[in-house]
Amino acid sequence: MKKIGEGAEALIYAAKIYGADVIIKYRQRKMYRAAELDTKLRKTRTRKEAKIIARVLEHGIPAPALIGIGNFSIYMERISGIMLKDTRISANDAALAGLLLGKLHNAGVTHGDFTPANLIKSGKNIRIIDFGLSNINKGSEERALDLLLMKRQLSPRLFSEFSSGYLKAADSGNDTIKRLEEILERGRYQTRTLA
Repeated sequence: MKKIGEGAEALIYAAKIYGADVIIKYRQRKMYRAAELDTKLRKTRTRKEAKIIARVLEHGIPAPALIGIGNFSIYMERISGIMLKDTRISANDAALAGLLLGKLHNAGVTHGDFTPANLIKSGKNIRIIDFGLSNINKGSEERALDLLLMKRQLSPRLFSEFSSGYLKAADSGNDTIKRLEEILERGRYQTRTLA
């Protein structure tokens, strides 16, 4: 087993199980939390993430296949490819990412961290990873926040392609875009003063 990454809540390992390449996402102990609370949170969050991945796969959205789940670990297929953030993102990539997010929202899932760092490109295909901040949620505010994260990562031209892809797939796409515009307006008129 080889450690290949680390996030706020989890360590990511690559391993071989029965000859298959797998990723193990292990939610590590947080020493600042009471042990009983920490155990409960880690178990709950691990199960929740696995259930969301299963839901995503049931809706035909490309994500890592689930192999197994432990108390604090999720075992998943290892996807070959490169993170979208590490490539030169094309207009087609941006449109495909938008299409995938639209399908994700149609499945009732908000990602919570939908950025090029959580999209893996393999050939001409893109797959979504890291559902640790995801929720089952059909609220337009949460959907718009997924779009906002991509807006902050893409050039205006690429975000336009992304939005077009999103609108092709998302059942409530126009509502989500409208909510995104409202969120942007809120931030635009905030004044900051030095005290």
